[in-house]
Amino acid sequence: MRLAPEQLLIDGPIGKIEITVENPGAPRGIALVAHPHPLFGGGNTNKVVQTLARTFNHLDYVALRPNFRGVGQTAGKHDDGQGECDDLLAVIAEAKCRYGNLPVALAGFSFGAYVQTRVAEALCALGHPAQRLVLVGTASGFVEGARLYQTRAVPSDTIVIHGSEDTTVPLANVIAWARPLELPVVVVPGADHFFHRRLHVIREIVSRAWRH
Repeated sequence: MRLAPEQLLIDGPIGKIEITVENPGAPRGIALVAHPHPLFGGGNTNKVVQTLARTFNHLDYVALRPNFRGVGQTAGKHDDGQGECDDLLAVIAEAKCRYGNLPVALAGFSFGAYVQTRVAEALCALGHPAQRLVLVGTASGFVEGARLYQTRAVPSDTIVIHGSEDTTVPLANVIAWARPLELPVVVVPGADHFFHRRLHVIREIVSRAWRH
């Protein structure tokens, strides 16, 4: 039986971290979903983030959507990805205490996808690699109004989804990042950065990948 969404406040490296949790009741995995840039209005109620969380919830994962530093009730100030990575590692540790030592899937949108590449790298260094990554609208290269993103390398089975009409993070940026990694990129024709009217496509891509 699926449980009602729950709001948690856990202790992080510098203070409280606010998390929305969607629990299927008997989870087979933990899905950590990271939101877009907090200085540009990003938060854990973003539609792409909610879509990813609900998709994983229907795949019987407990889906956690933390707010980054300075958003909602999460303590601290924006830290360009480093502090955010530390916070997400703390959320994973707490989730394993609460729900068991289950496989961990990492998902993120925009700045959140960039942060998840750092989290994946850190988990590998700790000897506990993520089960798989899902990166949507990944911040990579120069993004106007923000900065230059040095997006980390990721495993070859990572699901990378990008809109053909993304003007926030041009598709060419993600192709340039993916090319040396020989990493496929799923391009959604007509989709902008926020996947307006294309959220169902994200759901279908992830659901299909997990069933195979």
